[in-house]
Amino acid sequence: MSPMSDVASPDLAPHTPELLTCDILYTGMGGAQSPGGVVVSGGIVAATGHPDTLRGNFPHARERRAGSIIAPPPVNAHTHLDMSAYDFQALPYFRWIPEVAVGQREKRGLAGALAGAETLGGLGAGAVGDIVGSHGQDMLAPLLARTDLSGVVYFEVLSPFPERADEVFSAARQVMDAHRKLERPGGPRLGLSPHTPFTVSSRLMRLLTDYAAGEGIPLQIHVAEHPSEVELFRTGGGPIWDSMTRFPYPATFAEVIGRAPEADLTPVRYLDELGVLTARPTLVHMVNVTPDDIARTARAGCAVVSCPRSNTHLECGVFPWAGFAAAGVEIALGTDSVASGGSLDVRDDVAFARTLYPHLDPRLIVRAAVKGGSRVTGTPLPFIRRGETWQESFIWP
Repeated sequence: MSPMSDVASPDLAPHTPELLTCDILYTGMGGAQSPGGVVVSGGIVAATGHPDTLRGNFPHARERRAGSIIAPPPVNAHTHLDMSAYDFQALPYFRWIPEVAVGQREKRGLAGALAGAETLGGLGAGAVGDIVGSHGQDMLAPLLARTDLSGVVYFEVLSPFPERADEVFSAARQVMDAHRKLERPGGPRLGLSPHTPFTVSSRLMRLLTDYAAGEGIPLQIHVAEHPSEVELFRTGGGPIWDSMTRFPYPATFAEVIGRAPEADLTPVRYLDELGVLTARPTLVHMVNVTPDDIARTARAGCAVVSCPRSNTHLECGVFPWAGFAAAGVEIALGTDSVASGGSLDVRDDVAFARTLYPHLDPRLIVRAAVKGGSRVTGTPLPFIRRGETWQESFIWP
C-alpha cells in the first residue's frame, strides 16, 4: 500500500481511486461514524465506510488524511445577517444589549445583510435561517432574490401591547403576502419570527402562529435564552422587566402574556398552553429550560436551534443537549449574530460545542449541524454515497 500523504499526489492518475480518511464521517444518511473514509474515483464517490474495510476493498487506492470531518456543508440554522457589520464583543447579556445591540445600531441594515450573505456563500453554507428585524422590510426582497442562498428568511415581528395586536398583525401580513410572491424554487423561503414570548403580546403571538400554521409558513421564536426570562414568567419582574420598561411597555407583564405569572410558569409552558407549539415553531436558544419544557417540546414535535458560542459569550448558560437528544428532539446549530457569536461559520460552533460537551458523542454534533439544520430550514441535503459527485466542500477545514 502506498504511504499516507497529507495532500493529494500531483501525479495521481485521473481515475486512480483515492481513499480519504477522517475522524468523523457523516454521509447525510443514518448516524455518523468514527473513524470514516470515502473512496473517490474520477470525481465520483465509489464507497464510504470504515477505513479498514475500504482499504481491504480498494487495495490500490492512494490514501490521505482529509481532516477531522467529512460531511455535507453544515447549515447555519439561526443568525442575524443584518448585524454582520457589528464588532464582536463578549459581554454579559444585560450589558451586551445596550452596549452592542443598541450601541452599534447604526451598523445594522441592508449593507450588513448582503455582506453576511456573501460571507455565507463563500463559506459554502448548506442553508441559512436568517432573522430580518422588524425595521428591515427593505432587506427581504434582496435576500429572497439571491441565487446563492437557500433556507428561510424570517421576518421578525414584536409588539407587547395587546390592544395593538390586530393592527400589528395586519401590517405584518401585508408584508408577508407581498414578499411571498418573490419566493423562487430552490431559493430562500419567507418565514415569520414572533420575537420572544415576552416582547410579543399573547394575542399577537396567537394571530401570527395561527396564520403561519394555516399558510405553511416556517416559524422561529427566541425562547429561554437567559435565566432572567424564566424569572420574568415566574415573578413578573426582574432584570428583563427592568430593561424593557425603559421603553414604552405595558404597565404589568400580565398584560403582555394575558395571564398572571406563576411560580412554575416557564416560557415554554406558556407557549404550549397558549397553543403556539401546535404550529411547530423552531425554538431558538432553549438554554434555561426544565425537564417538563423538554417533554413539551418533544410532544409538540418542535425542533430547537442551539447557538453555543453566543450563549457562552453572553453568559446565558449551557444548552442541555443530552436532555433534548434523549427526548428525541431535532437539534440544529446556529451562529446567532456576528456580534455575539464571533463569525458566521457554523463549523466554529461545531468545534466549540465539542469542547463544551466533552462527554457528548461528537458525531451527534456534526449530524445536528447538517441534518438538523436541513430539517429546520426545509432544504434538501446532499448525500455522500456511491455514484454521487464528490465535492471538496465535503471536507471541513
